[in-house]
Amino acid sequence: MPTEPMSLLLILLSLCSIGFAKGGLAGLGILGMPLMAMVFPPVEAAAILLPVLIAQDAFSVWLYRDSWDKAIVAWMLPGALVGIAAAAIFAASVSPSAILALLGMISMAFGLWRLWMAYHAVAISQPSTRQWPGIIFGFFCGFTSQIGHAGAPPLQMWLIPKRLPHRVFVGTGAVLFAAINWAKVPAFVALGAFSRDSLLLAALFIPVATLATLAGARLVNRMNGPRFYVFANIMLVAIGAKLVWDALS
Repeated sequence: MPTEPMSLLLILLSLCSIGFAKGGLAGLGILGMPLMAMVFPPVEAAAILLPVLIAQDAFSVWLYRDSWDKAIVAWMLPGALVGIAAAAIFAASVSPSAILALLGMISMAFGLWRLWMAYHAVAISQPSTRQWPGIIFGFFCGFTSQIGHAGAPPLQMWLIPKRLPHRVFVGTGAVLFAAINWAKVPAFVALGAFSRDSLLLAALFIPVATLATLAGARLVNRMNGPRFYVFANIMLVAIGAKLVWDALS
């Protein structure tokens, strides 16, 4: 367990971002892995966070158990499972610095995309009734989730145009990621990512993330959403740039 104040702060921010996202502040969860990867090597950081995510999934699924779109999950999940398998093969053949760079680029791309959308006040077009593209978005959701628990961008790119009610939006993501995170366990075991230390740290971090999940559920209807997410996306771009710089260095 790191003891440096900055490392402890980064860990706390990582756990809070995951908890807030699971509580309903969709989009913040992608900050969790980049922040944790500033303290631990990327593969170890991912192995620490997976049990934490699974534990928080139980809370978020319970919180939004009556508010999720079954058709969206049914179309996205098969693609996500294929994406997980593809990412596991990819992760086994590249260096940790390459994974770090990929995670940083995903973070930067998503953050810049969200900031561009907000700045230009892009109007949302009439949502499509087609469901089959969900398989493709599901693939990238599973792939990026396996690489660095960064499955939120593809999910949000698919769900935002659908104009779902807020609770249905959050609940659909909660159920999908609950299934995805359990599906990632065999891949992490096959890659030898779990260790005694990573599991002990995960057990230590779960209570903190759980409190953040409950806090997120309380805050979800009390915050100025647009300004909050602009700040979060600026943070995301900055963290992504830092990870890419570290990987290239």
